[in-house]
Amino acid sequence: MFAGFKGVGWTFRLARGVGCGLARDGYAQGMAGHELDTNDPIELFGEWMREAERSEPNDANAVALATATADGVPSVRMVLMKQVDAKGFCFFTNAESEKGMQILENPRAAMCFHWKTLRRQVRVAGPVVELPAANVDEYFHSRSRRSQMGAAVSEQSRPLGSREELEARLARFSEEHPDVVPRPEYWRGYCMRAERMEFWMDGMDRLHDRFLFVAGADGWTMQRLYP
Repeated sequence: MFAGFKGVGWTFRLARGVGCGLARDGYAQGMAGHELDTNDPIELFGEWMREAERSEPNDANAVALATATADGVPSVRMVLMKQVDAKGFCFFTNAESEKGMQILENPRAAMCFHWKTLRRQVRVAGPVVELPAANVDEYFHSRSRRSQMGAAVSEQSRPLGSREELEARLARFSEEHPDVVPRPEYWRGYCMRAERMEFWMDGMDRLHDRFLFVAGADGWTMQRLYP
């Protein structure tokens, strides 16, 4: 599953035909709006991501990740989504960071992808589970040595006295580990299983198109929403 991490490493199937799941384009046909010709939101997301990778100037896989404490106090930050398939939307982080601690307290999250060049947005929500250690090791050691060391020495989200302190710590760690960088036990991978996915497309005169997919026992159901 995690064999393609040079770059983004998607596992999506190729789009069938053209149009990224859209039956018609409102910009080409006035107020016609858009319709979807798929009942598989994971496949549709893959098609949209492929297009975003061609159009976005930086990090098409950047996503706003929202988590919350056990008593519901939310926080949000940008992360890089590194893998997605039917199992979920996956990312890696320090388990002792703010988001890591909140996921431990309240293992549910939400994501929002926004691709400005395409005038599209995707919202995803669902429960979060940890990835197996073998998958985390594989991705960790696919990163550059400097990135591995940075993850190993960072006490993410905690107070830092100065930039010089961080750089000195990095230099000491590099001397102590001249070869393989050990993955810290607290550096882990997480996967959010999508229960709800909403696809948004910019429309003329703010008459946007919104399609909500909800996962159920018999698969996905789709409903058009008001703008």
